[in-house]
Amino acid sequence: MADKSADAFRTISEVAETIGVPQHVLRFWETRFPAVKPLKRGGNRRYYRPEDVELLRAINRLLYTDGYTIKGVQKLLKDKGPKGLLAEPAPVIPVSPAVTTLPEAAPPGELFARPVQPTAVDAAFVTSLRAIRDRLAGALAQA
Repeated sequence: MADKSADAFRTISEVAETIGVPQHVLRFWETRFPAVKPLKRGGNRRYYRPEDVELLRAINRLLYTDGYTIKGVQKLLKDKGPKGLLAEPAPVIPVSPAVTTLPEAAPPGELFARPVQPTAVDAAFVTSLRAIRDRLAGALAQA
């Protein structure tokens, strides 16, 4: 794919690899988003234009990164159109330094062997989980 021109049409396998989704997801998106219309040639082979690929990238970002539902993306496409959707820059989400640091990895054999020291955050988290569990138990008892 590296030897193709930027204006060249792409096959479904090339687009799937570029975007990082399986081919069946692209075919599914065709049924849900009318703006996605690849050219179909002999044997129903799909060929995607560069603007189709960019639209699919935007749909992928909205669904998997920005957390939109399919209906939400459909509404955006209906309101703004494909060109309006592509004109919007992707939102920049700041990452706090605490998120970028990962805990030290344990060797596979020691993953569950070493004790975990509880912290205040863990205690609050456990308390909230217990409250949720109790509410669920109450709701199930009433059902």
